Amino acid sequence: MCDSYRIDETAERKGSPTKSAQIQRYGEITGEFVLDLLESRAILIIKCSVEIVLLLIEQTHNLTVHFKIAGDEISTLDSSHHVAWNAYLGYYFSIGMKLIDSVLTMLVNLVAILILSRGKCGLSKCITRYLVGMAVADLLVVITDPILRRILLSYFPYSFLSITPICSLIIFLIFASTMISVWLTVAFTFDRFVTIRCEKLKTKYCTERTAAVVIGTVSVLCSLESVPWCFIYEPEYLIDTVPWGCVHKQSYYTSPAWNGFVLLNRILTPCVPFFLILLLNTLTVRRILMASRGRRRLWDNCSGENHNDPEIENRKKSMLLLFTISGSFMMLWVTQVVFYIYQRITKQYPSSTNGPLYITRSTAGMLQLLSSCTNTCSYAVTQTKFREELKKVMKYPLNLIVKLVKS
Repeated sequence: MCDSYRIDETAERKGSPTKSAQIQRYGEITGEFVLDLLESRAILIIKCSVEIVLLLIEQTHNLTVHFKIAGDEISTLDSSHHVAWNAYLGYYFSIGMKLIDSVLTMLVNLVAILILSRGKCGLSKCITRYLVGMAVADLLVVITDPILRRILLSYFPYSFLSITPICSLIIFLIFASTMISVWLTVAFTFDRFVTIRCEKLKTKYCTERTAAVVIGTVSVLCSLESVPWCFIYEPEYLIDTVPWGCVHKQSYYTSPAWNGFVLLNRILTPCVPFFLILLLNTLTVRRILMASRGRRRLWDNCSGENHNDPEIENRKKSMLLLFTISGSFMMLWVTQVVFYIYQRITKQYPSSTNGPLYITRSTAGMLQLLSSCTNTCSYAVTQTKFREELKKVMKYPLNLIVKLVKS
């Protein structure tokens, strides 16, 4: 595999290539190598990435030290310099890995938005609208949850982000963007369901205008549903009359209204979307199988030979994208759904950071965030024209350097 990406040594002996030619050749090699990974090994990359992240979480959890600042005293878990040094390394290693992972995820979603917005991937305008909407929502999830909350608020607790109104706003944006991302996946699945099963409704519903209205409506409704999260928190302490920190109000634990709101929020995200996507995909698959059998019998009766049906091939390509997106969503959210149902039934909650419930909850949260960056891999694996556009994007900076060198 690696030999195909090496520069021909014989060509180098015959004549030394120019610097611009070398840069252009390296750009082609890099693009081919990236595309090969995306085409043949994307699933393996996702699997390995999950395993690596799980391993890093386990290792950094063992190395991370908890600090308690009281005046000028800093008490650590152990007075040994060796343990303290390892704790510092684990602390900053955890920050670095989370930051690198978040930045890469942001870049992946930005590239997806750029490519899909150009409209050259061979997809209908309706589908493109939904895919761009989901990519933007996923980008907001990555910015608000991993970067603002899990990195900046956790590791830099004395920044301006810890002021109570700003902290409450970040929590609101996290819940709103997550709900928008989830329900846009449901909307996209329903759009494909209408395309397959409802021929009369298809011409009116599956349009670019309808997609834009659905995306706007989902965004507004999800944002309105998430507004109460802004009022759940109160300041942890005051410094010069400035409220700092975000802690739950006492009424959050005792008020039936707050309990009802939290229950409604969990039902709307992700329980109802999860089962809706499962139902819609089941009905869609059933319809496709019935139509495929009927068309296959018709072709056999008419020609008596085994021919490829172009209509069936087009349906297969369209459904491959749908099942890849919705399937990855369901696999990455299933842990969260099952864990929530288990908690509601057993009334058991994490009591320590070493217990199985805490580890399961952390793993479910990690898989949920991972669902915000897998759609781009899905496009690359299933869509040939998307891979071509991705190749152009990868080569563009190198081609720009070549032009600057030549000039």
